[in-house]
Amino acid sequence: MERIRNALKQRRSPAYEPLDDDSDSNEPRRARKPRFSWLEYGIFLLLGVSMLWAWNMFLAASPYFQHRFRSSHALLSTFSPALISVSTVTNLVSMLLLTKLQKGANYPNRIILSLVLNIVSFTLLALSTVLFRGVSPGAYFGFLMAIVFTASLATGFCQNGVFAYVAGFGMAEYTQAIMTGQAVAGVLPCIAQIVSVLSVSAPTYDDGRDGATVPQESGKSAFAYFLTATAVSVAALLAFMLLLRRHPDDAMDASTPDRGAEAPEHASRKVVGLWTLFKKLRYLSSAVFLTFAITMFFPVFTQQIVSVRPADTAPRILQPACFIPLAFLFWNTGDLLGRLITAIPRLSLVLWPRTLLLMSVARFVFIPLYLLCNIQGEGAALASDAFYLVVVQFLFGLSNGYLGSTCMMGAGEWVDVDEREAAGGFMGLMLVGGLTVGSLLSFLVA
Repeated sequence: MERIRNALKQRRSPAYEPLDDDSDSNEPRRARKPRFSWLEYGIFLLLGVSMLWAWNMFLAASPYFQHRFRSSHALLSTFSPALISVSTVTNLVSMLLLTKLQKGANYPNRIILSLVLNIVSFTLLALSTVLFRGVSPGAYFGFLMAIVFTASLATGFCQNGVFAYVAGFGMAEYTQAIMTGQAVAGVLPCIAQIVSVLSVSAPTYDDGRDGATVPQESGKSAFAYFLTATAVSVAALLAFMLLLRRHPDDAMDASTPDRGAEAPEHASRKVVGLWTLFKKLRYLSSAVFLTFAITMFFPVFTQQIVSVRPADTAPRILQPACFIPLAFLFWNTGDLLGRLITAIPRLSLVLWPRTLLLMSVARFVFIPLYLLCNIQGEGAALASDAFYLVVVQFLFGLSNGYLGSTCMMGAGEWVDVDEREAAGGFMGLMLVGGLTVGSLLSFLVA
């Protein structure tokens, strides 16, 4: 923690804005910086956690959903890409509409609405694990898609509101806190899922499609697992209300001297066209789009790859009910580490956006590496769980966290001060656009 604190102190040097956005290393000009607060950093970290908790929770709960759909061949094989596609398409459409509605936008209200929607959705999902368990797979699939739609709509409001709201502070550290929180949201649900499975005295299996075995989980453990999402959203809502009390006039208010920004208040906010923003952020926005588009292939692979050890003889941690969330845990741990190291100034590539774009394209190499692993238990070209978990999952997550965070943190350095809010929303839009394109392409893999 001390090392991270020192790194962030170094990071709080005066921000730079390149004079000419056509160069990777132009001479920067200095801009005034506001004061840093660890309390506000922690609140933005929690908002980042709540932003992607639902997404990662749905992925890590794959064994539970497999159990619910075990009697339907079609749903068992397609629920994962359907979940991903409904989530990302809803997220993208909401982000497009919200990004267009810049003038007079009340970003704090958008954040509050998103957290309330999450609280309702997660509570209903938790109740579904102990009530109406006898409903058909088709009926449960419809219910699940409705929950995914609502949670994704909430995520769209949260992403648009939080990235625009934090941009008004003019501090890359707070943006880094949000990105780090998103990575934490990937790690904690995986741990919660593994603990909930291991807490059951003995694993049981049901017959699934083609005679395969599908892990069955306790309804009580699933209830506790989903209810944690409600708790996270409630905590984030309370923390954000505290932040609003500290800044009742919003972070974008230029009359606050310690904000150090010259942006107008949200009622007369400058509206910046998407094409104008793309021209200024073309390398960073393209890099974040490609980074997350390629990333979206990993959930489909991860939910189908099992340990090279046979399930009936493998240790419990390597059995499918635990191994799948374990694989997600390795990926998300790498993602978290990648986002944390962006706080080290020497490792920053903010002023080299072309390099970031090239690195994002190079991540395509991870996709064929998945084909070397034990997909659906049919055998692996490299019969090693360590290769799959460390080389493929961990490094793929590490590259995602580093590139995604660097691109999002660097956006404010390449636009004018009064364009930072719009730039934050635009980068969030490009991020979601990459997720959507990647999720649709994942059907080819599924």
